[in-house]
Amino acid sequence: MIALLDYGAGNLRSVQKAFSLFGYEACITSDKKIIENASHICLPGVGAFKKGMEGLQENGLDQIIKNEIKKGKPFLGICLGMQMLFENSSEDGFCEGLSLLKGKVVKFADGVKIPHIGWNDIDIIKKEPLFNGLKNCKMYFVHSYYVDTLKENISAVCEYSKPFAAAVQKDNIFATQFHPEKCGKEGLKILKNFGGLK
Repeated sequence: MIALLDYGAGNLRSVQKAFSLFGYEACITSDKKIIENASHICLPGVGAFKKGMEGLQENGLDQIIKNEIKKGKPFLGICLGMQMLFENSSEDGFCEGLSLLKGKVVKFADGVKIPHIGWNDIDIIKKEPLFNGLKNCKMYFVHSYYVDTLKENISAVCEYSKPFAAAVQKDNIFATQFHPEKCGKEGLKILKNFGGLK
């Protein structure tokens, strides 16, 4: 069973439906016991970094995430769920993240349309295991901030005024800045690959 973490951010139902297409049971929950008993954890999200972190902390989900990742459980962050894995964000003032990955979240530079909305090409750097069976393709993005690191743990890159991390991977941690649940067959393939991880 895949635990979809409910911390007050939207987009949970669409991710749940996408997983169900492949027969994966996905439960929307903030219950510690259910999360601990799940085989996989997914942290989707839309919205602001600070509010997202507050939602995690209010439910104690920040510590649960760290504990379950330490056990080796497959973890997938999506959009805001990817950004919160990093050290901090400048959105709405400085806010600390989960610090599970190195890097900071910053706003796109002046001169480009914000938010970055729409389909953009991604360059896949690491195919295994999340992008297994996929070639470079277009994915759907909706964001004004991005992770300012291309030094380590990068599995895919996108360009919007400058190259930025479209997806990251470290051990059992996987995350995408784009929304795979909105990306047609290629995005659904990513969710299928994640759900099949042991």
